[in-house]
Amino acid sequence: MLCLAFAAATIFAQQQSYGQPPVPKVVAYVDLALQRGDLESARAMAGQYRRLYGDTPEALDAFSWVARGELASGNIAEAVKDADEIERISQTLLATRKLDAEPYLPLALGTAYEVQAEALAEQHKKAEALALLRAALQKWRGTSLADRLQKNINLLTLQGRPMPLLHETQWIGTRPEPIAALRGKVLLLFFWAHWCVDCKAEAPIIAKLATELEPKGLAVIAPTRLYGYTAEDDNAPAAKETAFVQKVYEKYYGSIPHAQVPLDAGNFERFGASTTPTIVLVDRHGIVRLYHPGVMDEASLRAAIEPLLAPAVPTRSGR
Repeated sequence: MLCLAFAAATIFAQQQSYGQPPVPKVVAYVDLALQRGDLESARAMAGQYRRLYGDTPEALDAFSWVARGELASGNIAEAVKDADEIERISQTLLATRKLDAEPYLPLALGTAYEVQAEALAEQHKKAEALALLRAALQKWRGTSLADRLQKNINLLTLQGRPMPLLHETQWIGTRPEPIAALRGKVLLLFFWAHWCVDCKAEAPIIAKLATELEPKGLAVIAPTRLYGYTAEDDNAPAAKETAFVQKVYEKYYGSIPHAQVPLDAGNFERFGASTTPTIVLVDRHGIVRLYHPGVMDEASLRAAIEPLLAPAVPTRSGR
């Protein structure tokens, strides 16, 4: 048990980042059990916490991890049952509070929608999954759930479609070329946040591949946004946060050659970049070929980029 407690405490510490809500200990324990493949223990811990403390937002957050674990293990019916229960309880709680009054209820409700949609998609009911997500997006537009719901819509629809509009009205560093000037290049979009530990870990991979593959036609766009805080100020004005983002970029991302860094929250909304990093690859014709919320290792990212850089094979004239 001491080993489990130490490991959970390690997860708890690793998941912290300034400006982000602390991970409840029950969630850390449930997460650890799921990482070890012990769904039964995860379910038992979440259930015991609910019995002791009731259906608090933290309890529902832990319960939502169990629902995701059920889905990952192939227990679709149980996962949907759990997700439906989380949604029902969340709606009851929301009768007396706003969604974003605290951080854990939105996390739980967002996971419930994700599990419901993923379960439908796995059952080849893509249209139903999209209808569910779009109805939820309409209901929760303007809240913290909007980007997450758009992410899940994009996961089902974006690959093979034209790249969404990217605004560059503000930027970090040098004023970028218009997106139109990059026509004919392969675009690697790397959505990052100044508080994001995983983004900083991904940056050297992006920098290495960009340095090597830029001569072959790869261009990097690294969109970011303001969050209203810095490492030193929980309520930073925009000018102060922008200056802070500039310093973070120079320290951790400055090695990415010739990257354009648009600063616009709307880009995150359109691309559903609720997860940072989010990596998007766009081919030479402006079509999205990869939409990946989360980190990617060098081999996987290289394998996705290189086929897009291959020169087009000329067709015969038919004479």
